[in-house]
Amino acid sequence: MNKTLVFTATYNEVNNIEILVKKIAKCSKNVDILVIDDNSPDGTKKVLFNLKKKIKKLSFKIRKKKLGLDTAHKFAYKFAKQKKYLNLITLDADLSHDPIEINKMIKLLKKNEFVIGSRYVPGGKCDMSLPRLMLSIIGNKLIRFLLKIDCREFTTSYRGFNLKKLKNFDLNKVKVKGYSFFMETIYLLEKNNFKTYEIPINFRNRKFGKSKIPTFEIVRTFFRLINLSFNKYKLSIKK
Repeated sequence: MNKTLVFTATYNEVNNIEILVKKIAKCSKNVDILVIDDNSPDGTKKVLFNLKKKIKKLSFKIRKKKLGLDTAHKFAYKFAKQKKYLNLITLDADLSHDPIEINKMIKLLKKNEFVIGSRYVPGGKCDMSLPRLMLSIIGNKLIRFLLKIDCREFTTSYRGFNLKKLKNFDLNKVKVKGYSFFMETIYLLEKNNFKTYEIPINFRNRKFGKSKIPTFEIVRTFFRLINLSFNKYKLSIKK
């Protein structure tokens, strides 16, 4: 077993998952790979079964139905801790995150508790369409302003966790569902005095398939942000 587990979640990624897994295996020799698929109807699981025959360090779990991105990440975090991995690195399955950054993350995790790939630090890039890009920029700035956290990137899933340093941190304490999960994870890390280290990444648009972020997720994230901001304000008054 290797010291680092690289995880991604899939739902209808039949055109992307083989490319991604092979890239991870090529870029980072000393990692194991975990994929959680929510019973994709497009044939993703068939690709995973075939990949397992070629790439022995690949593990995967097929869930019975679509259970959500947040539950997949919580499962991976618990799995990594139970198997005693030192690091967990998570990324999207749609090829928007380049596995070339994994080795850099592993090096940085030797000294840092939490590392995140950021589009909005110097050197970071984002290839999204202008409307999505503006929404992302404004959203991340608003989160930073309201939560008073020294971080420029809250919403990407390209993340590295030093599980040894974070041994008392539990992702299951993140109660919110959907994409708000990513924002609240950083909120709880900061609340527990864990630091976030940002590295620049180039976020690419997916080539195959469609984006899976429904409009109601944006609304839910906004209201959760207001709630977290209010909670933090109350805590500051008590102090």
